[in-house]
Amino acid sequence: MIISNVKSIFDKAREMAPKITLRQVRKRLDMGNIRSTIHRMANAAPSSIASRGRGRPREFDLDAALDKAVRVFRERGYHATSIADLTEAMNLASGSVYKAFKDKRTVFLAAFDRERERRWEKLQRIIIAAKPARERIRDALMFQAESSHGAEGKRGCLIVGTAAELSTFDDEVARRVSSSLRQSETLMVDLIRQGQVDGSIPDTIDCNATARAMLCLQNGMRVVGKTGRSRAEMAAVVDTAMKLLG
Repeated sequence: MIISNVKSIFDKAREMAPKITLRQVRKRLDMGNIRSTIHRMANAAPSSIASRGRGRPREFDLDAALDKAVRVFRERGYHATSIADLTEAMNLASGSVYKAFKDKRTVFLAAFDRERERRWEKLQRIIIAAKPARERIRDALMFQAESSHGAEGKRGCLIVGTAAELSTFDDEVARRVSSSLRQSETLMVDLIRQGQVDGSIPDTIDCNATARAMLCLQNGMRVVGKTGRSRAEMAAVVDTAMKLLG
């Protein structure tokens, strides 16, 4: 590549003065430019080679692809989803999927982690509002209710679906599911305690038992939402759940 670039300089010079000799071209050329070109190409070569050694750069948005995979797994479950379903949804060739993820299980685990992180970040933005903890608990419950009605509700919840389908037979998946549910329960315990501090929730409420009941209600909404419930029905469940706080 370096030699060809230098030769191109010679060729351009000769085109400008066809009758001069190559020796004359060498004399007339700015040798500083040649040395600069060689130095630049030499420095760039290792990076280029290293890039080729690491393989061709990925040519798709990983998060966007995983978001599409999440939707397939939510609707169909793990076992009913094929690689063909994933490649079609992710708009990728099967070779690209295998290069990035190795197999369907790896795609699933990456999609699970992506969905968990995405929803957790959304929930955090909702409950960070400067309002009494009781109201923030209602907001957290409504966050689940909004995902539990209409077309979105029918797609189901990846975490809840995974708990039912895979956690009994796959230890790694079970750990992920347990961690996610424990995270949600801990958040609810913290919010109830904050409510007891700010006076919006009575001190007599059992934080741990109530948080666990809230967790069951939230996940139950996602299951029932698969049957095509309305927003009003899910909002009514939230109203009932709030009565647990006294």
